[in-house]
Amino acid sequence: MIDADELLEGFDWLHLSGITPALSESCREFILRLMKTAKEKGLTVSFDGNFRSKLWGWDEARDYCTQCLPYVDVLFGIEPYHLYKNDDDPAAGDYKDGLSMHPSYEDQDEVFQRFIEKYPNIKCIARHVRYAHSGSENSLMAYMWYDGHTFESKKFTFNILDRVGGGDAFASGLIYAMMNNYKPMDMINFAVASSVIKHTIHGDGNIVDDVESIRNLMNMNYDIKR
Repeated sequence: MIDADELLEGFDWLHLSGITPALSESCREFILRLMKTAKEKGLTVSFDGNFRSKLWGWDEARDYCTQCLPYVDVLFGIEPYHLYKNDDDPAAGDYKDGLSMHPSYEDQDEVFQRFIEKYPNIKCIARHVRYAHSGSENSLMAYMWYDGHTFESKKFTFNILDRVGGGDAFASGLIYAMMNNYKPMDMINFAVASSVIKHTIHGDGNIVDDVESIRNLMNMNYDIKR
């Protein structure tokens, strides 16, 4: 019953998570309606698949989230989506099949290119990669396709206080950087740095609003300012 056109009036960016459509059929219908309306109104649409196995099945999530791709400008993550090698024969496999959890630059670039070939509306794809050295020490880096090129971030190693919300912090960091016209390498490094800082904060949100602190981490500038 919600008027999507009225709801989006006055905004220029719509960010959605795959958790919402997992909640119910009505949520799925609403999310697609929001996306379509946002595109008609000229908003930038970003989407983070955010699969949660306790909410819905993998195949169901892939089927639905793939329907969203034609309306997405900025895509976070490469799952859960179908990226069939042959749309008429799903048995031929998915381009993401066999991709390592820690892909090489070349392998990640190949997958990004396949997404763009099939969905030329996508202007940016970004995904972070986690290296778990122990339960308390991780490293994070990320890959991003933007403006015809794939970029690879720095790798940050850190101790974990609370990792819940790290993906959302990555997404919000990239959105902030894009809205403020950062250069591509700064965009992806700022996003990773935002996620890293979230890992040092209790709770599921990055409450840091000191952009300069995030940029210092992004630039690996640890000097004390007196």
